[in-house]
Amino acid sequence: QVRLVESGGGLVQAGGSLRLSCAASGSIFSINAMGWYRQGPGKQRDLVAAITSGGTTNYADSVKGRFTISRDNAKNTVYLQMNSLKPEDTAVYYCHAEVRRRSWSTSEDNYWGQGTQVTVSS
Repeated sequence: QVRLVESGGGLVQAGGSLRLSCAASGSIFSINAMGWYRQGPGKQRDLVAAITSGGTTNYADSVKGRFTISRDNAKNTVYLQMNSLKPEDTAVYYCHAEVRRRSWSTSEDNYWGQGTQVTVSS
């Protein structure tokens, strides 16, 4: 199995910063894309940022210029640096990974972390 463990959430004032981390462990041959999604109260889960194994990134328009996604392939870890936080960034943030588990198969499975709460006060 594969497990994603997130850390770094918390309570911060508007304008502040937080850094989220997500480490993948278990039966992993390689990881393609890793990313962060968020789900606010009464809302759907939306993509915040994603990064491929080669370093190509993609961001939601609402976080461009404020958030930066990065990863350490050797550690199977993805990070999200969040600056200039706004109250509307308040949500549960979920880590996601597309994992190839076997060298003899190109199929990938999707895994999710348990979520970490980010609360931004005004």
